[in-house]
Amino acid sequence: MLFLDNMKIIKDAIENNTIKPECILTSLDSLDIETDAKIYSVSQSVIEQLADTKTPQKVLCIAYYTQHTVQVPTENFLVLDGLQDPGNVGTLIRTAKASGFKSVFLIDSVNISNQKLIRSSVGAVLGGNVFEMSREDFVNFAKKNKLNLVCCDMNGENIFKTDLKSVVGVVVGNEGQGVSKEIRSLCFKTVKIPMESGIESLNAAVSGAIVMYQINKNKLS
Repeated sequence: MLFLDNMKIIKDAIENNTIKPECILTSLDSLDIETDAKIYSVSQSVIEQLADTKTPQKVLCIAYYTQHTVQVPTENFLVLDGLQDPGNVGTLIRTAKASGFKSVFLIDSVNISNQKLIRSSVGAVLGGNVFEMSREDFVNFAKKNKLNLVCCDMNGENIFKTDLKSVVGVVVGNEGQGVSKEIRSLCFKTVKIPMESGIESLNAAVSGAIVMYQINKNKLS
């Protein structure tokens, strides 16, 4: 169950049909939200007790997340393989949408309803085309639909010297273990971000952002 206390996130999620509101609590005199859910007038103290943030807005939507049917990507997409840090996942989802990666697959990663994930994505996770799948299901899905996957790993080739013209899925692995062997075996290419000596790796969210922007640099206006 989700507890959303940001007006814009609530509106966007309802518009994108990614949540099913059970009810909305508000301390405002009127509420500019189109929904069939019941709306209750409450004191701000009630909202503050229920909300997950220290300074919630004057509205709280209690809802369930509604996942859309998984679709085969027709544009570049992001695959998060076993990521557990909600801040990283939220940042990567927001960055994916900003850089033109239309779909995101969460493979055995932190739950999409995690409040910190939602906040760090600034609601982008509820914008549609974010799919939760088990690793087994994704492997079968990728094989069936012949997805072109690119693995992010320090043993790969320089991303800045790589030319990727077809639709690809960028795979970012677990913060500690990297990309799983099951999904790594499906990748046709491995890429890295070149770095000065002395630094072993970058934060997962930073790495994913650099790779996605590099791949889509000619598509962004």
